[in-house]
Amino acid sequence: MARYTGPATRKSRRLKVDLIGGDQAFERRPYPPGQHGRGRVKETEYLLQLQEKQKARFTYGIMEKQFRSYYEEANRRQGKTGDNLLQLLEARLDNVVYRAGLARTRRQARQLVNHGHFLVNGQKVNIPSYQVTKFDIIDVKPKSLKSTPFIIAKETLGERPAPAWLQVVPSTLRILVHQLPERAQIDTPVTEQLIVELYSK
Repeated sequence: MARYTGPATRKSRRLKVDLIGGDQAFERRPYPPGQHGRGRVKETEYLLQLQEKQKARFTYGIMEKQFRSYYEEANRRQGKTGDNLLQLLEARLDNVVYRAGLARTRRQARQLVNHGHFLVNGQKVNIPSYQVTKFDIIDVKPKSLKSTPFIIAKETLGERPAPAWLQVVPSTLRILVHQLPERAQIDTPVTEQLIVELYSK
């Protein structure tokens, strides 16, 4: 699956939000990149909607076509489309690995999943976009536990607390999915209603 592999700080500065988490370069220069970065930009309704969509896309590391598919699936489901959209994004396997604290960034989590380090309910899964469901059990492969990323993950577990809908067993790094997150449990800095307005035109 194609993905953006360029400098994440540049996107953070363009969208005026830290997409990585703890991005010191963004904190030093929290204005758009380029020679006209500090110029005034007319904030139209469309611009605000587009920025919210781009925030969500780059936060979760997905391309436009796949994001559109998530929106269409969210729109088909019962309930608020915006809430459904964020729940689908949060339920991606790479995001769950990141939220559980087994990776420093979503990019690293995607790489770990791609390299086949995880089992979901006993089955190997190497697809970052895999949708976890309620009561899923995610394990690190026994052989992988000895590799550097997971040794570091054990040492740093708890520095970034896992959300209430997940539980991590420190000794084995097992992730238990108690439920799918509700909107109030998702702290992604996105106004999902603006995304819905953008796509529903």
